[in-house]
Amino acid sequence: METIGNVWLWAGFSGLVLIALMVDLVLMRHGGAHKVTFKEAAWWSLGWVGLALAFNAALWWYLGETAGPDEARRVGLEFLTGYLVEKALAVDNIFVFLMLMTYFAVPEVQRQRVLVIGILLAIVLRAILIFAGAALLAHFHWMLYVFGAFLLLTGVKMWFAAGKEPDLEKNPVLRWLTAHVPFVRRYHGSALWLGSGSRRKFTPLFIVLVMIGITDVIFAVDSIPAIFAITTDPFIVLTSNVFAVLGLRAMFFLLAGLADRFHLLPYGLAVVLVFIGAKMLLVDVYKIPVLWSLAAVAVILASTVALSLARPLKPHPAGPGR
Repeated sequence: METIGNVWLWAGFSGLVLIALMVDLVLMRHGGAHKVTFKEAAWWSLGWVGLALAFNAALWWYLGETAGPDEARRVGLEFLTGYLVEKALAVDNIFVFLMLMTYFAVPEVQRQRVLVIGILLAIVLRAILIFAGAALLAHFHWMLYVFGAFLLLTGVKMWFAAGKEPDLEKNPVLRWLTAHVPFVRRYHGSALWLGSGSRRKFTPLFIVLVMIGITDVIFAVDSIPAIFAITTDPFIVLTSNVFAVLGLRAMFFLLAGLADRFHLLPYGLAVVLVFIGAKMLLVDVYKIPVLWSLAAVAVILASTVALSLARPLKPHPAGPGR
């Protein structure tokens, strides 16, 4: 696998992520279990985005000094495009997390803990899938067409599913868990289970964490092929993915009350997936420049957000007796 990542770049990236996670966890623990305000979430979101852009700038500078300006420009654009795509797809992830937490009535003060564990799971799962995908592409070029067709179909499916509320009651994983896992109906602080051995019973918090972990896998399978359409370098793929995932917790609380305002965003994400899928299918006919891809993704997402704000979702009329 061809990659710009050397031992120093991998070590620097790993160290930066570990420090960022430790700072996040320490500050969260220092603040205790509490309801995250919009202002707090906004500052954290800006901080995570700033960290990703600072890493991109440092990578651009390093490659400019060691590999030349052309290589630095190419990698910088690939990272930025990949980060934007993964950040956009993470929004859909957040809406599913919000639906799960609303369905299970997760207390506001416990949502941070659930999200932190979910993010750590997402980082581990994505790292595994990214290296597996890179290995496949290195040995089987035709896998690009498989990824492209998959993204194309996923985008079409997402378009027709947009605006429809998923029915968790019919979710097969949830139905299996509630039928086979002994659990109590009430939350008990941050406890995941009560008792031990054969008397152990799980709390709803445990069920939520399992569902978020499964959601992470599903979204990773959707989003990772998308970035392989932009670059096949595992270093750029992993770093842009991880930086996009790191800001999920802050973005969740930032968007929790704004989900209805961005009601057209799923359509934009569907178009992005179709565009990226088509790009992969055409890779041997015409390779779309990274700058064009970045511009197309940015325009699609900005247009969808603008249309959502210009045409707000109409409230459902109250039924008889309400």
